Amino acid sequence: MNRFAGKVALVTGASRGIGRAIAGAYLEEGAKVALCARSVPELESLADAWNQKERRALPIECDVTSKESVARALDELESSWGKLDILVNNAGISGRTPLSEDSSELWQQILDVNLTGSFNVTRAALPLMNSGDGRIVNMASVLGRFGVPGYTAYCTSKHGIIGFTRALALELAPRHITVNAICPGWVQTDMADKGIEETAEVLGISAEAFREQAVEGVPLKRFIDPHEIAKLALYLTSDEASAVTGQAYNICGGQVMN
Repeated sequence: MNRFAGKVALVTGASRGIGRAIAGAYLEEGAKVALCARSVPELESLADAWNQKERRALPIECDVTSKESVARALDELESSWGKLDILVNNAGISGRTPLSEDSSELWQQILDVNLTGSFNVTRAALPLMNSGDGRIVNMASVLGRFGVPGYTAYCTSKHGIIGFTRALALELAPRHITVNAICPGWVQTDMADKGIEETAEVLGISAEAFREQAVEGVPLKRFIDPHEIAKLALYLTSDEASAVTGQAYNICGGQVMN
């Protein structure tokens, strides 16, 4: 399928995990994709794999916490392709920030990347988006639906992303640019592996034992594959979803029902 032929997408955090899966899915469906992340070698490796036949993957170094870095990234995209149709704010980090510990630095870093970073990129990207068919997807989490002790910064940032999505959807409605959020549950990524290890250490059990507990908490009894998240992102940015805006979609195997 080539649903996105002629479209230009920008995906932050594209070097691994969910972002890599989403970027690859757009490329498979004909889009040109700006691959943005701090890790340039990984981006270049991904771009080289896709650019064998046609140059449609553009690796761009971008630190979403830096307005200057974001501006340079958008300038490079504009000089290369002249427009932007789809923005996926996926860059994110996690980590434990219990109030019983001095985690102020990590607290600020998580909010800067996950929440303010999405604001920075969106604000810089909007001038390149045509009214009428622009699409924005923000990566939230089921931790934007409920809280987890010890992960106050991450939960705060993802609750904030849902609020950001709803307000921005109304602000951009006159331009007919849609804005939606995706709330993944446990996804098989490096970030999830790190979270499992951190929580297991706090509980005093093995990582494998906690993984089993996590799976038991999911009604479908499995983790989500990053490519399943990518399929939802593609739908929300397709013509078929032109009337969908201001929504936050759970994709968690039923986890939020527990």
